[in-house]
Amino acid sequence: MPHWITDPAALDALIAAPPAAIGLDTEFVRERTYWPQLALVQIAAGDEILLVDPLAPGIPAALAKLLSDTRVLKIMHSASEDLVALKYACNALPQPLFDTQVAAALCGVAAGIGYQRLLQDLLGISVDKGETRSDWLRRPLSPSQLHYAADDVLHLDALHRTLSARLETQNRMAWLEEDCARMLGNAAQDEGERWPHLGMRSAQFLDRDGQIRLLRLLRWRDAYARDHDRPRTWILDNELAQALARTPPRDQAELQRTFDGQPKAPRKLAAQVFEALNAPLADEHDLPPARGDDRDRQAYKRLQQAVAERSAELGLPDGVLASRRWIEALQDGEDWPGTLSGWRRAQLEARLAPLLATTGGG
Repeated sequence: MPHWITDPAALDALIAAPPAAIGLDTEFVRERTYWPQLALVQIAAGDEILLVDPLAPGIPAALAKLLSDTRVLKIMHSASEDLVALKYACNALPQPLFDTQVAAALCGVAAGIGYQRLLQDLLGISVDKGETRSDWLRRPLSPSQLHYAADDVLHLDALHRTLSARLETQNRMAWLEEDCARMLGNAAQDEGERWPHLGMRSAQFLDRDGQIRLLRLLRWRDAYARDHDRPRTWILDNELAQALARTPPRDQAELQRTFDGQPKAPRKLAAQVFEALNAPLADEHDLPPARGDDRDRQAYKRLQQAVAERSAELGLPDGVLASRRWIEALQDGEDWPGTLSGWRRAQLEARLAPLLATTGGG
């Protein structure tokens, strides 16, 4: 039977006699806010399941102490969004971290596999998925919500033991530690995307000046959304941002007339939007261009094939060793960026360096 926790003393007692590892998961809501609203934290400690109410006074601070206790391994599944929720609510991150989804990919089980599917495939255990879209901020939570929440951490320790054994056999535990450390580092910084225009496919159809204007707008939008805790597209939707970047208004009055003609336009923010559109950024001339299919496709295919061959040799699922995005980044001349540093570079550099030398990348 899971225990409903609203008293910080229960978490303090767990820290006083810390287990070697805990299963950890969260439920959060992010429909009307920029930041995820932490609604529940589930902890499996030995034979006990704690359902911790982060809305109760003193609980976030107690959680922060547990999360920061490096004596306790935190076992999670697909933790990236949970990390953001925990960081915002508790100002702490679960360290050290063992992500079972990442571990499954590195073991060769599957890439991006869900918790329910991994349990079924690896341990033959079936769990309910019925409360995935529940309102986790309501109180009291229903019995079905509590049951679902408990199931989300009940089997994490068994997954950890099974996956750890495989990683050790394959000599890949260091790979997992590196990937989990990177996830934690990204969550700790969480300063927003430096080049958000690259995530908009339509940005490739703008000229360079237009892409710079779009970058200005998207950076402003992100900062405003963070400061006011509202979803980005509630501030300025992508279609309108691109239209303004392509054909900038001559003055604020023209921008205001444009906004007055569009129901979703941020009319009250016209002055700020106009200022953002015209205020140069210190690094905007370093902007990497949003590109379509103008790369050398044959060169890309050779790189992709070399990655696929090495992945097959290692028994890794497609995309784990290097995604299309990162292969293109290498082709564009970036020096082993992002996740391609570390163990991935060690596995790929000998294969890709000769190909990159002939294409001008690397």
